[in-house]
Amino acid sequence: MTPRPTADVGVFGGSGFYEFLDDVQHAVIDTPYGPPSAPVAIGGIDGVAVAFLARHGVKHELPPHKVNWRANAWAMREVGVRWLVGPCAVGSLRPDRHPGEMVVLDQLVDRTWGRGDTFFDGPVPVHVPFADPYCPELGAPLIAAAADAGVVAHEGGTVVVIQGPRFSTRAESRWFRSQGWDVVNMTQYPEAFLARELGICYAGLALVTDYDTGVEGVVAPEARHVAMESVTMDAVFAVLEANVERTRQVLRRAIPRIAALPRQCACATLSPTVPES
Repeated sequence: MTPRPTADVGVFGGSGFYEFLDDVQHAVIDTPYGPPSAPVAIGGIDGVAVAFLARHGVKHELPPHKVNWRANAWAMREVGVRWLVGPCAVGSLRPDRHPGEMVVLDQLVDRTWGRGDTFFDGPVPVHVPFADPYCPELGAPLIAAAADAGVVAHEGGTVVVIQGPRFSTRAESRWFRSQGWDVVNMTQYPEAFLARELGICYAGLALVTDYDTGVEGVVAPEARHVAMESVTMDAVFAVLEANVERTRQVLRRAIPRIAALPRQCACATLSPTVPES
C-alpha cells in the first residue's frame, strides 16, 4: 500500500490555491467526525510539503454554518500539519482598512452558535486556554511576505465571527464598530480554536473584501468624502477575484519562512492530548 503523503504546513482556503502546488496528490481522510469538506491536496512549494483543504468544498458548496469544522481540522492533523494558515474574506469595520488590503489577525470574538467547536465532549472536562487565539510566531512571516509581494498588510486586528450566511444588520455593524473590533468574518471560529485543541499553530490571514454595512458613509481620515457602499455578494466576489493572485503570492513567499520557524511557541504545549476518536 502506498503510504499517505504528509505535510508540515497546511492552508485552508478557496480552490485558487491548487495552482501553487507541485506534484499534487490527493488524500481522502476518514475522520471520527465524518468527512472533511474535500480531499486534502498535498504538494510542494519551494521544497516545503504543503497540505491544502478547501474549507467550503471544491465547488464552494458549503455555507459557513454547514462546514464540518472538526473534520477539516482533524484531517490536517492526520497528514502531519504543524503550522496552519487560514486565509479568509473579511468585511472592514474601519474606514482605514480598505478592500484589497490584508490583516494578520491577533484576536477574535465569537458570535456563532451550534457549530461543532471542540474535540473534548467528555466525560472528563477539559478547558484549553484561548486568551491569544493566534500563534505569535506566524504573524511575522506573513507580514514580511506581504511586504515582499507589495501588498498592504496590517499587523494585528480583532475579527468578530458571525454565524452567517447573512451579512450584518446596520445596527449590528454599528455595535461591532463601537466595541473597537476591526473586521467581520464567518469562518475564523471554530477553525482557530480547533487548531489550538490539536496543538497546531494557526494564523488568520484576512483579505478585506468590502466595507461592512455600518461603515458606509464614514469618511476615511486620509481621503475626502469617501463613498462607502454597503456590502453585497457581488462586491465581495469581485474583490476576491481581483486579489486571489496577490493572496497566492503572499502565501508562496510566507510558506518557506513558516516551515523554517523553530516552533518555540506555546500553541502545542497549551493543548492536552486529543483522544483518537
